[in-house]
Amino acid sequence: MQILRPVFPFMILMAAIVAASNYLVQFPVEGMLGGINLADILTWGAFTYPVAFLVTDLTNRRFGPRAARLVVAAGFVMAVALSIWLASPRIAIASGSAFLAAQLLDVSIFDRLRNRIWWLPPFVSTVFGSCLDTVIFFGLAFSQAANGIGPGDAFATEVAPLMGAFALEAPRWVSWALGDLAVKLCVGLAMLAPYGALLPTLLPRSQRQ
Repeated sequence: MQILRPVFPFMILMAAIVAASNYLVQFPVEGMLGGINLADILTWGAFTYPVAFLVTDLTNRRFGPRAARLVVAAGFVMAVALSIWLASPRIAIASGSAFLAAQLLDVSIFDRLRNRIWWLPPFVSTVFGSCLDTVIFFGLAFSQAANGIGPGDAFATEVAPLMGAFALEAPRWVSWALGDLAVKLCVGLAMLAPYGALLPTLLPRSQRQ
């Protein structure tokens, strides 16, 4: 119980981020960019979800992997509960599965690289975590193989230009997944800035200079 008090704000923040992402992933980004219809490749959830990796990594750096896993578990429970209300059950199931697997992978990779140069643990763990999250989430939420879980099955067979390519088409959810992953990686890279800025205050006291 003693460890819950310092990490409780991280739990609340994690739940809020994932619940918001679960809701926003249902809305494509409208507009055109270089002849590409953004609605075919991108949803708003891609811009908010990478912040969850920042929360996990900061918790891991300050309190260690045990506390980070506790934040992931608490965020998972609260986020799924909120997502059932904010989104469809299918989205909640897909998001919960993807979130848990990706965040636990992030914790493990970050801990293995903990003693390397400061930017390497969050960068590598976020890249691998984002890839796993995208595969699991879009596979369960929109793929034809996952039909029958709940609403949203039309996206399983609806086709769209693949990442804006002229000659290639794929199910819309595949194009969304690739677009979302590209944005997640870019936002994850941008999250290195706040991570680096907050790092001195969140290091254990014994490691502060």
